[in-house]
Amino acid sequence: MAFIDELKIYAKAGTGGGGVVRWRHEKGKEFGGPSGGNGGHGGNVYAVAVRDVHLLSKYNAQKKFLAENGEDGGKDSLHGADGKDLDIALPVGSIITDLKTEKKISLQKDGERVLLLKGGAGGRGNESFKSSINQSPQDATPGGEGAGAEFFIEVELIADIGLIGFPNAGKTSLLNVLTRAGGKVGAYPFTTLEPNLGEFQGYIISDIPGLVEGASGGKGLGHKFLRHVRRTKILVHLVSLENDNPVEAYETVRRELARYDPVLSEKKEIILLTKTDTITDPASIKRVVEEMKKKTESVYTVSIYDDEAIKALQSTLLEEVREVSMHA
Repeated sequence: MAFIDELKIYAKAGTGGGGVVRWRHEKGKEFGGPSGGNGGHGGNVYAVAVRDVHLLSKYNAQKKFLAENGEDGGKDSLHGADGKDLDIALPVGSIITDLKTEKKISLQKDGERVLLLKGGAGGRGNESFKSSINQSPQDATPGGEGAGAEFFIEVELIADIGLIGFPNAGKTSLLNVLTRAGGKVGAYPFTTLEPNLGEFQGYIISDIPGLVEGASGGKGLGHKFLRHVRRTKILVHLVSLENDNPVEAYETVRRELARYDPVLSEKKEIILLTKTDTITDPASIKRVVEEMKKKTESVYTVSIYDDEAIKALQSTLLEEVREVSMHA
């Protein structure tokens, strides 16, 4: 299933049921006074956060969401039933924007339920209009219209581990090896146009689309990439040893992170030098490792064709993500 992180929908709360004009029928008395009940309230529309990052994909064919209308009032002072509320399940990390008011709502926690649209009030039946000066009211009012709006929904992934780096750094290949996610792999930039997700020992790993210099200004997949990095707990920064200058490639990505949001620069980061199988001189790999350790102590090397290296990396990632999760 393709990962969709943006969607526009229309939602409408229920319209209130109408009040009615009715009269009591008593023996020997044709009209025994007003008895028209009020209408029920229309159902509200809520957004509910759930842990399913693929939910927007399921809504691709359903763009309209309608809450239930309230029922009309009845005779003998019977009030109409309220319409059922409508819950729209959305992924944790969703940002919901009302396209008319531009008001934004953010879903941060699993199970969080937020009111989006209020249902219309039920109309008044003629019994509610009875007074000392009006014993036989003929009045009733219709139910109020439920609120409706268009919403733009965008998802900021809340992954435990985010794989970042230039296009073709080996992110998708590594994700596939670690989680069997089955992400598309190719030898050209931007093979990954949307994040791929996989589960690793109960933690979520996201292969986030590669970025290029200028991403913080929107170049390449720019803002789409950086939006997903923001909430990731640990960044695993992949740098391909095929780069002419791996250190420069690393620093370019770091600059873009800092330009977009300085907080990103403060996240826990692991540097992972990839594609060691393409280098025949072990000394050159060692030199790059030493240079990278000037940036951080957490520097590792890997080839997806080296089973021992993959096993060691799995142990390292598990240890690191558990530590960060404990202190989150």
